[in-house]
Amino acid sequence: MSVDNLHVSFKTYGGSVQAVRGVSFDLRKGETLAIVGESGCGKSVTSNAIMGLIPQPPGNISDGKVMFKDLELTKMNKKQLRKVQGVDISMIFQDPMTALNPTLTIGEQLMEGVRTHTNSSKAEAKEKAIAMLRLVGIPNPQERLKQFPHQFSGGMRQRIVIAIALICEPELLIADEPTTALDVTIQAQILELFEEIQIKTGVSIVLITHDLGVVAKIADRIAVMYAGKIIEIGTKREIFYTPQHPYTQGLLNSVPRLDLVGEELQPIEGTPPDLFAPPKGCPFTARCPFAMEVCDHVHPETTNKSFTHRVDCWLQDERAQAMLTTTQK
Repeated sequence: MSVDNLHVSFKTYGGSVQAVRGVSFDLRKGETLAIVGESGCGKSVTSNAIMGLIPQPPGNISDGKVMFKDLELTKMNKKQLRKVQGVDISMIFQDPMTALNPTLTIGEQLMEGVRTHTNSSKAEAKEKAIAMLRLVGIPNPQERLKQFPHQFSGGMRQRIVIAIALICEPELLIADEPTTALDVTIQAQILELFEEIQIKTGVSIVLITHDLGVVAKIADRIAVMYAGKIIEIGTKREIFYTPQHPYTQGLLNSVPRLDLVGEELQPIEGTPPDLFAPPKGCPFTARCPFAMEVCDHVHPETTNKSFTHRVDCWLQDERAQAMLTTTQK
């Protein structure tokens, strides 16, 4: 999949909110790309735009495109998208407690996708549902098919949501905060499940999260979002060990560490910019301890630190690097 210069806005009584502002990234087959950032930075809007789930109006994809293989998803109408949604691309939503229909059995909800998108008989759909429950670690799947969501724990419900997303064997899975509503022990089990499923099926995953612990566990590459833009993207090792953007460094510094017992966390002071009137320059300027005059007026150009690592920050400009070197001497 390739996302190129995606812009998404929402019309409100107070004006137009520029929720996503020129997001671009690629996803390779069998890869896990994590999109991280604090609440309101545009992560979920990006994933919904890929899936064709932005309500228009009030939403509007004003520019850019999303290519999935040879399909341009942003140009498709609802009827065309239905042939892709759930079949080629599936999505796991944030809260398993509300993602399932409380009036339908688990079997009915699993079999619905198979019957809708394939020519499978009811018996074939049932067999596939049983196999999928086994894959996600649900014991006694034949009996469980007859039960309702309220008869399952939160972790079990999340496994069922994953099973529903995977039952039509999609090539791309978008997981929007899949472990947010779960306790730490269940989170670990779900992350291990994602790893196992990816090995068995080869599915590509876009993981939306603000939890860097989750990212460290399963991501191959990480895209850091801030104020509707991807400001840094690189491999897991590049982002965790050689972060270049001050915001990325701030995120990592604000994570509790067991080897720093007794030391205070370092929060990122201030608040994100108002996306009704986004800044012309770098969106992180007001909170950045290294901000320069140019940061206020001009958005930084992209600097390629390696073939896989790029960052939007004026500190990476050759002129700024020369000044830093001179100062250090």
